[in-house]
Amino acid sequence: MTPLANHRFLKMHGAGNAIVVLDLRGSRHIVSGPEASAIAGDPRSVFDQLMVIHDAKSPGTDAFLRIYNTDGSRSGACGNGTRCVAFAMLDDPAMARPVECGSLTLETEAGLVGVRRIADRSFTVDMGKPRLKWDEIPLRDPFPDTRRIELQIGPIDDPILHSPGAVSMGNPHAIFFVDRDPDDYDLGRIGPMLEGHPIFPERANISIAQVVARDIIKLRVWERGAGLTLACGTAACATVVAASRLRMIGRQATVGLPGGQLAIEWRADDHVLMTGPVFLEGEGTFAPELFSGLAP
Repeated sequence: MTPLANHRFLKMHGAGNAIVVLDLRGSRHIVSGPEASAIAGDPRSVFDQLMVIHDAKSPGTDAFLRIYNTDGSRSGACGNGTRCVAFAMLDDPAMARPVECGSLTLETEAGLVGVRRIADRSFTVDMGKPRLKWDEIPLRDPFPDTRRIELQIGPIDDPILHSPGAVSMGNPHAIFFVDRDPDDYDLGRIGPMLEGHPIFPERANISIAQVVARDIIKLRVWERGAGLTLACGTAACATVVAASRLRMIGRQATVGLPGGQLAIEWRADDHVLMTGPVFLEGEGTFAPELFSGLAP
């Protein structure tokens, strides 16, 4: 039987992004894709991302994070989930360990992430530097300029969407900028068509964005491995970077998603900062039968 049976978890959300936080520090168990999918299939622990806390690997870090999508695939980064992890590691009675100054350095498969508390339930995450070269995102084709790549939906002479910006924030993003409300587009149909498009070797998050003002963006996201989501922190970061590269905005904006707002700043040192809230919905333990039939 998996050691996840009867293990405690937190159910949280960050700006509407459903997050489950699981603490496996002190254990050598690595959650498998089928285990993650089983957890997502339980109404008590359904998530957009599963954030698993492991013992730190590198000196100077507080923990190592593994991040899972609902289909069991892995993600390199999740800003909304990282804020939830910070709250758990700083405030949850069972998970909190002594740290100084309310700040954490977390290691992910995409690199180091710094988090600091801004207010009681608000945190800023340093998402690191965006990756803008075609082979870093990655893209199949060697686009010399990823501000707009050759991709469209609909007739060639009258496409529904075309020429997205491409950015990696630890995971690949394609952002379509539109002149009207993103809600007018059927992202539930468009998203799965483009997520696995051959131009994206590692699949991609698909976003539709409207620049409402020089510092306000409305955004909807189809998240790779998770589907339509109320919020996606890395997509908000990628969108601000993409819009700034096109000079549609400056280097910071408030990004409005269906689940709430995130403040994004692309600093002069090339790091992208994301600030937003966290909400604790409750806690639970995984029923052993949730994992029945899975390989140990």
